[in-house]
Amino acid sequence: MAVQEITAAEFTAMIRMASHRLSQNAEFVNSLNVFPVPDGDTGTNMNLTFQSGYKAVNEAQTTHVGELAQHLAKGLLMGARGNSGVITSQIFRGFAKSVAAKATLSPQDLAQALADGVTTVYQAVMKPVEGTILTVARGASEAVAKMSDTAQTTTDIMTTAVQGAKSALATTPDLLPVLKEVGVVDSGGQGLVFIYEGFLEALGGNISTSDQYQPDEAEMDEMLNAAHHQSVQTQFNNADIANGFCTEMMVQLGQNPTSDDAFDYEEFRNYLNELGDSLLVVADEEVVKVHVHTQHPQKIFTQGRRYGELSKIKIDNMRIQHETIVEAEQKPAAKAQPQLDYGVIAVVSGKGLQELFQSLGVTTIISGGQTMNPSTQDIVNAINQCNAKRVLVLPNNGNIIMAAEQAQEVAKIPVAIIPSKTIAQGMTALLSFDPNASLSENQTDMTEALSTVVSGQITRAIRDSEVDDLQIHQDDYLGIVDNKITVNGTDLLSVCQQMLTRMVGEDSEVVTILVGAAGSQATAQQIVAMIGEQYPDLECEIHEGDQPVYPYLIAVE
Repeated sequence: MAVQEITAAEFTAMIRMASHRLSQNAEFVNSLNVFPVPDGDTGTNMNLTFQSGYKAVNEAQTTHVGELAQHLAKGLLMGARGNSGVITSQIFRGFAKSVAAKATLSPQDLAQALADGVTTVYQAVMKPVEGTILTVARGASEAVAKMSDTAQTTTDIMTTAVQGAKSALATTPDLLPVLKEVGVVDSGGQGLVFIYEGFLEALGGNISTSDQYQPDEAEMDEMLNAAHHQSVQTQFNNADIANGFCTEMMVQLGQNPTSDDAFDYEEFRNYLNELGDSLLVVADEEVVKVHVHTQHPQKIFTQGRRYGELSKIKIDNMRIQHETIVEAEQKPAAKAQPQLDYGVIAVVSGKGLQELFQSLGVTTIISGGQTMNPSTQDIVNAINQCNAKRVLVLPNNGNIIMAAEQAQEVAKIPVAIIPSKTIAQGMTALLSFDPNASLSENQTDMTEALSTVVSGQITRAIRDSEVDDLQIHQDDYLGIVDNKITVNGTDLLSVCQQMLTRMVGEDSEVVTILVGAAGSQATAQQIVAMIGEQYPDLECEIHEGDQPVYPYLIAVE
């Protein structure tokens, strides 16, 4: 049934269904990332971003749509991950401003909000690129603008918006040649189509039983953690703990079960209830997650194993936990640490790289990077935890810079962003850091230093592709210079050699090789030997980076 006016109930349903559709299609959106290396994370980023927005709406205590939209915008802002997540948050920031005073939304209110979202996001992006999520958002809004005056229902508006978004999405390969080369549409644009389809589905009222919202894994974890904290952290004597083991597990239903019995939720829950207390069982068609306090963890696991494979098993001895809490409370409070003049934050993945960045003066590490983009909230938390008067942030990845800039806007202390797009740039920038200089001086000097290093990355292709006339085959080695694929082949040393010819210049002096989790010291030494033969005047260094995705990172300065 068509919906004429959007009330708080319809608005919440729209956000819920959009979050659900993104969750169900995140891997598909990931697969559209055109870079033929294992960094397809647009779907993951948009999904986690929108989950944060839905959580904020779901927890809001209001029946005013404009107020709900403000909660949505704040949730998206703080949960934004990657460029796609940040851009999504900006679209709905404009949407929220447009409807701030509206208790309910008419068709024309909804049309104007979609238009204002587009205006806001184009203003927020320094250099808008067509053929992306921006094009899809604009296509939806322009389609709606042509019929909004005569639209009778909000369902009519969203029907047209979805049609316009899909039409715009189909044009993205013509606007971005790299999309046409690989034969895909823009991944962020596809994610936005799923969001708008979720809106339409909620407004149309045609939600089938199979499409009913189910809590995803992150929400299951949140529910289990809430139950855990509500029941464990009470202070009492150890003798009062009848069921001393906090036990958790996840069951992948139907995967190698030890019994042919069909899973029955009530039967399963009742059995576990006999074995303990503080029981919480959350289930969907594929996964069951369990939290229970028991004296018999093994019986819990055995019962779960009847129906599928177990993962995320955890057993905590609550008696020991209780003793630890009591001991901690009885200790004198630790003295407050003096506030730092400067906090330096870097986004880095891999134990070796983290230690290397700390040796260069980084005070706080955010674990993340390629395929693991931290959210705006993650960066804000790191800024707050620095205990510093002012902070410098090195994202070390182009897909994290926008989230860092959003964190800068909401931070309560002065923050400067050094727009480092690679690990090599981040390391080089740190060499220009002066603890006695002002924040603006450091930002200028460290940003200028980014251009003095050439960044190289070696990895493997995960699929066949064609990029800039390069015929790439699955499992080829790829040589990437300053985030652009420049060479590919089946021989690692040959690819390294060809890549280095594009990196080494007349003024080059030092080559640094960072060995990743999938790399080896032996191969790194072979690369050094090759460099010595071809460039005898260059100095070479090797460090264990332990980074994922890229077996070897190579910097030339």
